[in-house]
Amino acid sequence: MDGTILLFLLQDGLTNGAVYALLGLAMVLVFAVTRVIFIPQGEFVAYGALTLSMLDAGRFPGTASLLVFAGAAAFLVELWGLRHDLTAARLLRAVAHYLLLPALVWGAVWLLMPAAPGQFLKILMTLAIVVPMGGYVYRIAFRPLADASVLVLLIAAVGVHLAMLGLGLVFFGAEGLRADPVGGDGFELGPLLVTAQSLAVYGVTLLVMIGLYLFFERTLMGKALRATAINRIGARLVGIRTALSGGIAFTLAAAIGGVSGILIAPMTTVYYDTGFLIGLKGFVAAIIAGLASFPGTVVAALAVGIIEALASFFASNFKEIVVFSLIIPVLLIRSLASGPGEEE
Repeated sequence: MDGTILLFLLQDGLTNGAVYALLGLAMVLVFAVTRVIFIPQGEFVAYGALTLSMLDAGRFPGTASLLVFAGAAAFLVELWGLRHDLTAARLLRAVAHYLLLPALVWGAVWLLMPAAPGQFLKILMTLAIVVPMGGYVYRIAFRPLADASVLVLLIAAVGVHLAMLGLGLVFFGAEGLRADPVGGDGFELGPLLVTAQSLAVYGVTLLVMIGLYLFFERTLMGKALRATAINRIGARLVGIRTALSGGIAFTLAAAIGGVSGILIAPMTTVYYDTGFLIGLKGFVAAIIAGLASFPGTVVAALAVGIIEALASFFASNFKEIVVFSLIIPVLLIRSLASGPGEEE
């Protein structure tokens, strides 16, 4: 290996690591607020990428219809939860959130598709489709289990992953799709060609990190989420609606997943099951950071991306094994350092 190849590998690793950082941040956010190890995070990446790709191809995205079905299912679950305390105001709020919003998004996409919208509008349409799914998934699968153990929540997360994987196959099919690039050709930096897409990945990752910091430090809603993450019972005692906090956390996670999918869609061919492997690498970064530290997750994700790039050069057949093996020494060290303790 010479210096030029090393620079190419480092560039690849940093670009991939930035995407893993986004997913790792979303997983840490969800776990901190709800104690859910959000295995389906990668599915939102695939949904975002495939939705944008279908819009670029001039095809109506299946996720728009899936959003309507998910909203209807969440509405029925909400009605069941309100069966003993149903008021007109709550019913109207549920109808607006779970039925009217998905219908408006579906109608807007159906009306705008024949007009061949520009790339920016397609990105907004993609986010409008994917982002509300996070809250609906939380209402259907996780809010009824909010007080369950971490193990039960993990099992539910695996079930949601399998369901979303199957729905992805139904609504997108088995063929891979790729979106149009969002920018120009980029520029040369020495021997490296820095593409506009790579710059978009770096810039968006930095903006998400800054946005999350400002959200948690400067907004009342962000402080409520922090309080819920620290002590759920204490948060309830001071009037914070922990169920609402969980829905916000899942919506933010879906937004981050959708943005990640938009970023990678022009860089690689995405299939309905592509998100799972990408999400697992973000999960590795989150585990290395202890599912607790946002800055630690970003550093770990960049390291995972660089190690993966180097492994693809030296042992391409085993690069996935190398990446996933990173959590073994971390878990071993944490286990030895924590000492014996009672199970939750």
